[in-house]
Amino acid sequence: MTIELLYFAWVRERIGTASETVCPPADVTTVADLIDWLARDSAVHAAAFVDRARLRAAVDQTFVPLDAPLGSAREVAIFPPVTGG
Repeated sequence: MTIELLYFAWVRERIGTASETVCPPADVTTVADLIDWLARDSAVHAAAFVDRARLRAAVDQTFVPLDAPLGSAREVAIFPPVTGG
C-alpha cells in the first residue's frame, strides 16, 4: 500500500517537508502504527511525533483518532490541534 503523507504547521516545520509518499509494511494498520513506524526509522519524525497528545490526523480528508484503522487509505494528514474563534 502506498500512502501520501501530508504534514501541516509545526509538524511540517519539524519534519522539513510538506509531504512524502511511503509504503508501510503490512503490520502498520492504524494511524498510530504509521506514526510509530515513521518514528522508528527517522530521528526527525521521532522528534516531531514525541508528544502524541499534540497530534491530530485525517485519513482521506476525514478527521480520525490516532487509533483509527488505515484501511485502504491513500492519504494521511498529520497536524497539530486546530483552534478556531
